[in-house]
Amino acid sequence: MDQPSGRSFMQVLCEKYSPENFPYRRGPGMGVHVPATPQGSPMKDRLNLPSVLVLNSCGITCAGDENEIAAFCAHVFELDLSDNKLEDWHEVSKIVSNVPHLEFLNLSSNPLSLSVLERSCAGSFAGVRKLVLNNSKASWETVHTILQELPDLEELFLCLNDYETVSCSPVCCQSLKLLHITDNNLQDWTEIRKLGIMFPSLDTLILANNNLTTIEESEDSLARLFPNLRSINLHKSAGLHCWEDIDKLNSFPKLKEVKLLGIPLLQSYTTEERRKLLIARLPSITKLNGSIVADGEREDSERFFIRYYMEFPEEEVPCRYHELVTKYGKLEPLAVVDLRPQSSAKVEVHFQDKVEEMSIRLDQTVAELKKHLKTVVQLSTSNMLLFYLDQEAPFGPEEMKYSSRALHSYGIRDGDKIYVEPRMK
Repeated sequence: MDQPSGRSFMQVLCEKYSPENFPYRRGPGMGVHVPATPQGSPMKDRLNLPSVLVLNSCGITCAGDENEIAAFCAHVFELDLSDNKLEDWHEVSKIVSNVPHLEFLNLSSNPLSLSVLERSCAGSFAGVRKLVLNNSKASWETVHTILQELPDLEELFLCLNDYETVSCSPVCCQSLKLLHITDNNLQDWTEIRKLGIMFPSLDTLILANNNLTTIEESEDSLARLFPNLRSINLHKSAGLHCWEDIDKLNSFPKLKEVKLLGIPLLQSYTTEERRKLLIARLPSITKLNGSIVADGEREDSERFFIRYYMEFPEEEVPCRYHELVTKYGKLEPLAVVDLRPQSSAKVEVHFQDKVEEMSIRLDQTVAELKKHLKTVVQLSTSNMLLFYLDQEAPFGPEEMKYSSRALHSYGIRDGDKIYVEPRMK
């Protein structure tokens, strides 16, 4: 009989975890001992195997000796076989059936769409809780078979599988808590609702990069579809163009975390506006785009929301606006405060019995001001003393001693006074 081409799981395992690469260390659980057989084993007596095996991109096409897999992998609970050349589900089943404590299995980027998964094979996956089938092009029929045979499956990854539609399973998967189905082409909400029917206990739904269009569903129906949904990721849902779609997320009774970046609806707003408007529209969420929403931020956002919409025509004002007005009352517009430093000031220049009102630049120095005043008071700069009087200061005039000091550092404002006196010889 012809041997399968390519490399076996056991061959790769022995090469990667051989004593030469991973020297055997004494101590319980640190290595696995395989007694010699009469025919002799092609392996070393000991392999230093961790409980998490990473065998990605190793060219694996088949299982190899099942007895040896069972001997070496009894303690393994995570197995990464991504980016290999496994195309036969029977070979995968031979591996998995001999790893009795396996909970996590990654089969991403294996050409498994080339074979049919039979229920007898899928039964060997029964203990798996987390299954990754990204870029495997696994059909929905394959997924349904897996769901029927994995009673404890909690997390399922189906990214990059070119799905345009969802095929409903004949039975619900009550155990699934997380579904990661990003980078497909699920545009119509009618396809997403099928996921709610199949996975009624879903806690986390990651739908990023699916070009999802409007959420066409009544509030009551959404609540029934996803009664336990706590987190949803709609990053880069290119079809979401209206705020009504965002408002419908409030229909999920347990929703606490939302991710909404890169959608057309939000592109015309500043980063601050996006966050505040989203927080105000989603009163139950505690985390937005990965950042916790504190109580103070929520109140600021809701007050911002009221002021944002207060000048809109009544027909364009969202229902949430009226809810928040009931909560906070009608707010006054925020005063516009110019925090830029004053660049000039109108002051009174007093010299002897003369008073002249002048506009002076505040970015100049005391020495420069003296040059400017030289023609006004008919004194040389070396013979000139300046005193600044703040109109609100209780301590009297302050001598402007330092020639290099900028005028703005005195806090000069319109209406203040500058006194000029000749230096006493």
